[in-house]
Amino acid sequence: MVKGSCHCGNVAFDVEDEPGSVIECNCSHCSRKGYLLWFVPRDKLTLHTPPEALATYKFNKHVIDHLFCRNCGCAPFGFGVDPKGREMASINVRCIEEIDLSTLQRIPFDGRSR
Repeated sequence: MVKGSCHCGNVAFDVEDEPGSVIECNCSHCSRKGYLLWFVPRDKLTLHTPPEALATYKFNKHVIDHLFCRNCGCAPFGFGVDPKGREMASINVRCIEEIDLSTLQRIPFDGRSR
């Protein structure tokens, strides 16, 4: 179990797992925000924040809900559906407490070409 939050703490969550590898996407959104994404089934993420504390941004194909804190703007996770139709959460591991980013395997993803 890992704990995460936005910068101001208004958005808090737990994930019932631990990251081993992360996706480092080069699309315009991920590269500008510096995302390192860890994908988990949606039911592994428990949100400890009222949904109204979050705002949603959609771009490109408008299939992923990129969620961010209405107060500080930090974007700790997003929601979407994988190719098999399963609900997923994409966790920005930079928002996980006490994580050593140097221990994670980074897998490049060419989102810019999609």
